[in-house]
Amino acid sequence: QVQLVESGGGLVQAGASLRLSCVASGGTFSRLTLGWFRQAPGMEREFVGAISWFGGSTYYSDSVKGRFTVSRDDGKTTVFLQMNSLKPEDTAVYSCAGGWRKGSTTRSDYDYWGQGTQVTVSS
Repeated sequence: QVQLVESGGGLVQAGASLRLSCVASGGTFSRLTLGWFRQAPGMEREFVGAISWFGGSTYYSDSVKGRFTVSRDDGKTTVFLQMNSLKPEDTAVYSCAGGWRKGSTTRSDYDYWGQGTQVTVSS
């Protein structure tokens, strides 16, 4: 059973940067895609970005492309979400998720979820 634990959220001002981490454990990750989703108050959970563990291909939503970067640390089974040029509309709970469909942007394709970490961007 894959377990995911996020960290790194916080309160920052608009224009700042923040890096989230997601540590994966408890399974074999060679064919797993690890994704980041976010959910703002009153909104549905939306796809942010993802990385395939095998090959390292990355995928992004249009709203974060060019500002956010998903990467992984092969030696430590950790995935990162580097967020630059943050905007108030990026405020949300960010969750790490794992799924077996490569590069999926659909939340129903993800079977494993972390507890989430709050990111708040002030104007």
